[in-house]
Amino acid sequence: MPRRKLSEYRSKQIIHKAFGLSYVGWEVHATTTTRDLKRVSGASKYVVKVDQAIKGRFKRGLVTLDVSKAKIAAILKKYSDEGYSHFIVEPYIIHDSSTERYLTLVQKRSGMHLSYSQLGGVNIESKPGSVTTQSINDKTDWTSLAKQTDLTTVQLQALTRTFQKNHFVFLEINPYIKIDKTVALLDLAIEVDDAGQSFVSTWAAKDIRELKRTIRAEEEVVHQLDKGSVASFNLSVINPAGSIFLLLSGGGASVVIADEVHNRGFGGQLANYGEYSGNPKAHEAQKYTSEVLKLLLASNASRKVLFIGGAVANFTDIATTFAGVIAAIDEHAKELAKHNVKVYVRRGGPRQELGLENIRVALEHHGILGGVYDPSTTITDALEAALEGLRK
Repeated sequence: MPRRKLSEYRSKQIIHKAFGLSYVGWEVHATTTTRDLKRVSGASKYVVKVDQAIKGRFKRGLVTLDVSKAKIAAILKKYSDEGYSHFIVEPYIIHDSSTERYLTLVQKRSGMHLSYSQLGGVNIESKPGSVTTQSINDKTDWTSLAKQTDLTTVQLQALTRTFQKNHFVFLEINPYIKIDKTVALLDLAIEVDDAGQSFVSTWAAKDIRELKRTIRAEEEVVHQLDKGSVASFNLSVINPAGSIFLLLSGGGASVVIADEVHNRGFGGQLANYGEYSGNPKAHEAQKYTSEVLKLLLASNASRKVLFIGGAVANFTDIATTFAGVIAAIDEHAKELAKHNVKVYVRRGGPRQELGLENIRVALEHHGILGGVYDPSTTITDALEAALEGLRK
């Protein structure tokens, strides 16, 4: 049973019909012309999203809210330049985030399970205690479930029937909001059993989305570096014109830092994501850093910062990895200074004193020192210092 993701556009058409609602939205491709966008109408502001099977789009800067019609084409071009090809445009609905709700349906061997929460939105994963899960069967109390989800019993039963009839294996509505006597489905994701397309008329192979985009040269270099090393390297470009560049180490800390950039209102300026880990050699750290710096120098942002961060390492030699980082910075120092880049560092682990002192001296020598912090400063406080550098 290969699971495949439907486009959000097709998903919303199916679920709106199940709810007895009309769907207003436009599917857009990278080849769309200005003339094609004339069919977008009826609202003063819009939402533009990449519709390409990407999880966490909002945090990745792949959702733009409150867009005037005149600016839609420019945003589509920006996303296209980042390598994406499928998009969705919808009217922008202003609402209080406290009204956002969350709901999922999952098909398991034990049957269908529904989860819901009164605290929906992009940060639902940080609120697991708010989510309630129950089985859907002939004993389901639909009236009670309707009160908990803000959906009607008719809508809930229609949703579960549609789920089964269309060979869905996963459905997530997050968030949705109740507006008077109707409901607005702001974000919707559906996964299907692709063998089911032979038995349905509501979706087809053309509605399947996979994460495919043009890979940048820097990403490919890092991919090859990772393949040839016992250490681990990965790099994803989020916004080539971004102003916040990350050189991170350690998965847990990396996620915290990327999320914190978004939480502090800078998600749209985040340029890249990725990390190095597994005690890389100095020349490997140099190569990885150099690719990140190439991305930074190619950005046309007026102000740029580089945040070199990570938790307290258990066995990664900080002095050795930073020797590679420093070598790459030395190589690009004149250009970094010309672009008025400031570099902020927060790291800990074996030989941290030597590594941090060496990088502080190098950054100060090149005139690009923002700040260097050891574990006595939290990651979030060090990141705040870097973000403050953008505000000045």
